[in-house]
Amino acid sequence: MRFDLLTLFPGLFDGYLEQSLLKKAIDAGLVDIHRWDFREWATDKHKSVDDTPYGGGPGMLIRCEPVFGCVEHVQQQGDTSGRLVMLTPAGRKLDQRLVEELSQEERLLLLCGRYEGFDERIAVGLEPLEVSVGDFICNGGEVPAMLLIDAVIRLIPDVLGDETSHKYDSFSQAGMLEYPQYTRPREFRGMQVPDVLLSGNHPEIARWREEQSRQRTVERRRDLLDESHGH
Repeated sequence: MRFDLLTLFPGLFDGYLEQSLLKKAIDAGLVDIHRWDFREWATDKHKSVDDTPYGGGPGMLIRCEPVFGCVEHVQQQGDTSGRLVMLTPAGRKLDQRLVEELSQEERLLLLCGRYEGFDERIAVGLEPLEVSVGDFICNGGEVPAMLLIDAVIRLIPDVLGDETSHKYDSFSQAGMLEYPQYTRPREFRGMQVPDVLLSGNHPEIARWREEQSRQRTVERRRDLLDESHGH
């Protein structure tokens, strides 16, 4: 799967691309990531990419020209133009269902904003899928883009190694939170591993995990159960 990161700060991804599971996926040819700087498509000698908003107000907005120029160039690279995604607090909430949808794409172009955001005509003219990673404000779209990539690559075949791993994650099982898990030692500072997990009785373990998953969801995120029942 190919990701194209369109940003004013491509260097922010340096460390991220060189660590852990993502680096292994890149080295194995399972994930391909390219970075693009909006400034390369600025139309003046000062490489200006932002300006003050019409009508007044705080901050600066990213201008249309460099973004349209960058997107249209990048879409022509590769075998498919890909799906354009804009990271914005006003977008569709990023949940596991959307992650699964995006994981089916061959290529994602991720638009990372800065300052007070994008000129509205960028969304109107380019028609990206607008995605929000939560009801809060970040300094830019780069960290949300990393979060999206992290979630999506888990669903790409062979990235995790164990192909069943993601199926037991929170939100992947009927929209519920994941059950509690334990490893060695059996006892730590008076806290014990539940006996059922040591029993070797796999049907009983499965039932316990399902009960724990539902109980945890009721206690912490009852809204997930309401959503799954259409309430």
